[in-house]
Amino acid sequence: MNRARIIAFYLPQFHPFKENDEWWGKGFTEWTNVGKAKPLFKGHYQPRVPADLGYYDLRLSIIREQQAAMAKEAGVEGFMYWHYWFGNGKTLMANIFDEVLTTGKPDFPFCLGWANHSWTRRTWNCSAQYQQDMDLIKQEYPGEEDHINHFYNILPAFLDKRYITVDDKPIFIIWSPLDIPNVSGFIKLWNDLAHQNGLKGIHFVGIWTTGTNPDEIETKELLFKLGFDALTLSSLAMAQKQSIGRIKNRLIIELNKRFPRYAPLMKYKYSDIINNFYSEFDSQENIYPTIIPNWDRSPRGGRRAVIYTGSTPELFGKMTAMALDKIKNKQDEHKIIFLRSWNEWAEGNYMEPDLRFGLGYVNMLKKMIVK
Repeated sequence: MNRARIIAFYLPQFHPFKENDEWWGKGFTEWTNVGKAKPLFKGHYQPRVPADLGYYDLRLSIIREQQAAMAKEAGVEGFMYWHYWFGNGKTLMANIFDEVLTTGKPDFPFCLGWANHSWTRRTWNCSAQYQQDMDLIKQEYPGEEDHINHFYNILPAFLDKRYITVDDKPIFIIWSPLDIPNVSGFIKLWNDLAHQNGLKGIHFVGIWTTGTNPDEIETKELLFKLGFDALTLSSLAMAQKQSIGRIKNRLIIELNKRFPRYAPLMKYKYSDIINNFYSEFDSQENIYPTIIPNWDRSPRGGRRAVIYTGSTPELFGKMTAMALDKIKNKQDEHKIIFLRSWNEWAEGNYMEPDLRFGLGYVNMLKKMIVK
C-alpha cells in the first residue's frame, strides 16, 4: 500500500484583525480563549499551553515555516486552510493564506475549505455562552455573479503548483454543502470556469454530518447526485450517541439547552469515541475518513461545550490505524484521510506540541504513516 494522503485542517485565526477587535476587544485572537480556559471538573486538562511554537502570531512567516516543517516530518501531505467568503466579496482572515500564496512560502502543499457559515456571538467567545446568541456576520449567497467572483478570487490558488489535486483536479472542501442554494448549479458553474481556465475541473468534497438526522443515507446519495465527487464524514455526533447511548445523550443535550448553568457536562471518553467513530461508509472509494487527536471546545463554549477526556498519543495512534485500515484497498489518489485539525487549539483538536504531551501526537502520526 502506498502512503496515506493526510490533509490537515488549518485555522488561520491566530492573529489580530479589525473585526475581532470590534467584536471582542482590541488584540483578541483565538489565544485569548485558550489562555482563559479553566478546568470544569477534576482532571480536566485546561488550560492547554503551547510548547515549541508558543503563543504564535500567524503574521510571522517563520511560524508558518515551522508549522509546515513539523507537519511534513509527521507525514502530512498538506494543509487545508479554512477559507471564508461571506458573499459580495466579503472575506475574513484571508491575509494569512494570501501571504502563503504570494510569497511561495512555505513550500508545502495546500488546498482550501470553504467554511460557509455565519459567525455568531458564540462562534469564538466563551463569555457569550449564557447570552442570547446573535449574528455578527451572515453567510450570504447573492447568486451567480458572486459565485463567479468567488471562483476568480481563488483561481490563483488553484493554479499554484503547491495546490493539492485529486485525479488531476484541485480539491475543494465545503463545510455546509446543502446550505448553498442550487448547489448543483454552483458546482457546474465552477467546473465550467475551471475548464475555461486550463483546469480539468474541481474535485468537490462535501462534509457529511452523521448522527444528527434520520435521513442520513438519503443525504449522502443526494450530495452525490448534486455533483460532489467525494464526501468526508463528520462523525462526532454519531460517535457521541453510540458511546453513551442515544437516550442519555439526547437528555444531556436537551438539559444543556434549557439549563446550561446546571446541566451535566457533555463529556465523553475519547476511547469510546474512537471505537464508535467509523462505519462501513469510510471504506467506500469516494468517502474520505477523518482522524481527530481530541475534542474539547470548552475554551470557546464553557459548560455548553462538548468535551472528550482521556486522549493520549497512543489512543490517537489506534484511531489512525483504524482510518488506515479503511483506505487500504482504495486507489492511491483516493487514500485521503483528513486530520481534524492541525491547530484548532480552542476546540482541543490540535497536533502542535503542548506542555503535557510535547511532540507526542506528531511523533505518533509519523510512526503510523511513515513507517
